[in-house]
Amino acid sequence: MKYLSSILLAFLIMTACKKENTTNTTPKDTVVKAYYENFRPQYHFSPEAHWMNDPNGLVYSDGTYHLFYQFYPDSTVWGPMHWGHATSKDLKKWNNEPVALAPDSLGYIFSGSAVIDHNNTSGFGTSENPALVAMFTYHDPVRAEQKTTNYQYQGIAYSLDNGQTFTKYANNPVVPNSDNLVDFRDPKVFWHEASQKWVLLLVGGDRAMIYNSDNLKEWNYLSDFGQNTGAHGGVWECPDLFPLTIEETGETKWVLLISINPGAPNGGSGTQYFIGEFDGETFTTSQTEEKWIDLGRDNYAGITYNNLPGEERIFIGWMSNWDYGQVTPTEKWRSAMTLPRKLELYNNEEYFLTNPPIETLTEGLKTETPEINKKNGNYAFSHSELNQSKVAFDLPKPLSDFNIKLSNTNGEQLLITYNSVKKEYSLDRSKSGYTNFSDAFALPIMKAQANFKKGDSADFSIYIDASSVEFFGDGGANTMTAQFFSSKPYTEFSIETKDKPKTIKITPIPSIWKEN
Repeated sequence: MKYLSSILLAFLIMTACKKENTTNTTPKDTVVKAYYENFRPQYHFSPEAHWMNDPNGLVYSDGTYHLFYQFYPDSTVWGPMHWGHATSKDLKKWNNEPVALAPDSLGYIFSGSAVIDHNNTSGFGTSENPALVAMFTYHDPVRAEQKTTNYQYQGIAYSLDNGQTFTKYANNPVVPNSDNLVDFRDPKVFWHEASQKWVLLLVGGDRAMIYNSDNLKEWNYLSDFGQNTGAHGGVWECPDLFPLTIEETGETKWVLLISINPGAPNGGSGTQYFIGEFDGETFTTSQTEEKWIDLGRDNYAGITYNNLPGEERIFIGWMSNWDYGQVTPTEKWRSAMTLPRKLELYNNEEYFLTNPPIETLTEGLKTETPEINKKNGNYAFSHSELNQSKVAFDLPKPLSDFNIKLSNTNGEQLLITYNSVKKEYSLDRSKSGYTNFSDAFALPIMKAQANFKKGDSADFSIYIDASSVEFFGDGGANTMTAQFFSSKPYTEFSIETKDKPKTIKITPIPSIWKEN
């Protein structure tokens, strides 16, 4: 997804190059120091410096999780897009890598995806060394400024060294904008086993467009979806399509993710999803109501990993919102990613997604049972590491009203509540700290209609980092993600409810940027 502001055409455009190999020469001690800036997340991924937005090309290969992302290496606001790059062995600790893809004579490098071409259908690699193939949108800023329609089209590049360097395909673009669509972008590619074809999803303004290919180079248009379905308050972006199986019943459905900006229920940008069927050519659904993967304001443009072993589906989103993403009060860097989340499908009278954080995030960490102060249905504790922790507890179903408060000694607070009559969660950050950098940041209060998994109790977890909170209700059946910018760390946690929570536990989470 792209913020199409007026920018200097003087940038245009670097000399076309076939191989990307931008080196990172920042000394390691400088990198570590950079991650102790004010508001800097300590266990979420953020770039060492400069602007970041959408996750791109999420792919697993040879024991490495690749996180590519939209990146502008010359400013802390959106600009000529590159693909930044980070890698991880466990989805917890991340290493910054050199820029993977830079603009060339065809345009900026917008969002996309990556696959491993195991069968060497493209001819870029070999059976012994299959290519990692990235597909992305080229955005021509000259044509965009001239108000033409044909300025976005799709290109590919390949890597034979597990993502360290890329060679752009000589015959780009591989999917030209033959219909002259104003918005024609964000390719998501995957291998469809049943049809033995590569399948590609693009978004064309107000719909998802589906193609297939034998070789990743030549693409056939098949169908489209969504022109009159789902939310349409803004442009459709960043599609993803994958199967999920309901563990209890063994039933398999296909899930389509579509990000939209603006038009999310709590304002600005958000990610909706559809549950239906896919036959290799057409996606269909009987779903009539809007469904959203996260009803906080700061989870956007998320996609899932390709090439994971087994059927696990792991999702990462951009932890911001286009309403204010470019003016948040950070200095050398801007934006972070959500925690990696495991997407699961449930059916409790209707289908819905859950997206709890992956369990390995706190694996091996010491969990504490803090001393709880109890008074008139209020359960509270203090902890010096609250701002870098996970807080967990259970409540009996059906849920009663509750009020959760995170606060500090400066009187700043972030509130999460549940209304049992409306069956609705809400999150209020209007008094959470610094909010005056944008009128859109503090208001409105975020609201989320509750989904419920089966069972007699609901488990809750709240992941708090230096400037973000991710709330997971009932095992991730309800998720709200929000940034905050408090003047000092939160150290006080309280929950007010008539139902005594089971043991409240806190797990301090160490910084992923510290020296080992």
